[in-house]
Amino acid sequence: MVSTKKDPVLAVISLSGGNDGLNTVIPYNDPNYRDNRPALGIPEDQIVHLTNEIGLHPSFAPLKKYWDQGKLAIIQGVGYPHGSLSHFRSMDIWATCEPDTLGVEGWLGRVIKALDPTGENVLTAVNFGRGMPRSLAMEGVPVASVGDLNSYGLLTDIEKENEREEALDLFGRMYAPAIGKGAVNDFIRRTGIEAMKGADILGTAPAKYNSEIEYLLGNIGGYLKDMVQVHNAQFGTRVFFTTAPYNIFDTHANQAVGHSNLLNDVAVNVDSYMSDLRQLDISDNVTTLLYSEFGRRAKDNGSGTDHGTGGVAFVIGENVKGGLYGEYPSLKENELEDGGNLQHNTDFRSIYTTLLEKWMGLDAKPIVGGSYEQLGFL
Repeated sequence: MVSTKKDPVLAVISLSGGNDGLNTVIPYNDPNYRDNRPALGIPEDQIVHLTNEIGLHPSFAPLKKYWDQGKLAIIQGVGYPHGSLSHFRSMDIWATCEPDTLGVEGWLGRVIKALDPTGENVLTAVNFGRGMPRSLAMEGVPVASVGDLNSYGLLTDIEKENEREEALDLFGRMYAPAIGKGAVNDFIRRTGIEAMKGADILGTAPAKYNSEIEYLLGNIGGYLKDMVQVHNAQFGTRVFFTTAPYNIFDTHANQAVGHSNLLNDVAVNVDSYMSDLRQLDISDNVTTLLYSEFGRRAKDNGSGTDHGTGGVAFVIGENVKGGLYGEYPSLKENELEDGGNLQHNTDFRSIYTTLLEKWMGLDAKPIVGGSYEQLGFL
């Protein structure tokens, strides 16, 4: 059944590579912060204060207005037991909600199946980017995947087929190790090609869009602009997904400048995205999650930060109850995990559960694989 304009919509933005949560949401009054970040600590006079204890990296300042409006929730200490420091494994765990086995079905794939059991609308979910993210993958569930919405509508039939084949090839190489080449080929032909059918409909979205909002057309700006255009076109899309380019937040070196630029790119574009939704009067039924597969070590390495745990996530939208959720992990040396990692205190599946049950109106248990505490950000 095709949805209506006011059905709840979930948008998910993945900050691939392991965003440094400690320098994104900063415990500026904790002396252990300076002790752990002698090279990369953000000067206090530059931090954007949210409370008497917590502030944002200055490059994240464009999102401060949403905090002031009560529309930005910050979830602290996010992770899962025995957190993996492998990008591939941790991404898989966030995507499938299966930390103990190699899952194939994505949590959003299960969401799509629950929303549209018969696959009536090939645009129930749209991915912006190349290939098929594992979060969206589920056999028999169509997902449209488009790299550039504006150019796609202008491609010739041959160019469209080439783009389809490129996406399917990426999809196949991603999943062959998990389910076998033969199964991948069948999976692709049953679901992958079907998933691309919606792209032809998506190509009509730009003509329905009229906005003067400007985006930074860098890492995610184009994808977020495309997301607004598709939502505005009222194709019945209920799930949007995009990701920053692969591992771009993996800041082992030269982090001071690199991380600042990345956060600015995210913040400016998310602000443009929210402003665009509001200007078009279509923001009231969209809730947006930003997450990264893990955080970074408490101590800097002199130039950057290494893979860690206990990260941070954000939820933004008109229906969000802004504030801090979860506890900030301790930075005391004797309370860090082995290797100097922050202890998580909020399971990422609690975030999913809250979004699914309180926003999307779904039973989260079969989607996330169990019962997890709801948070209060909606």
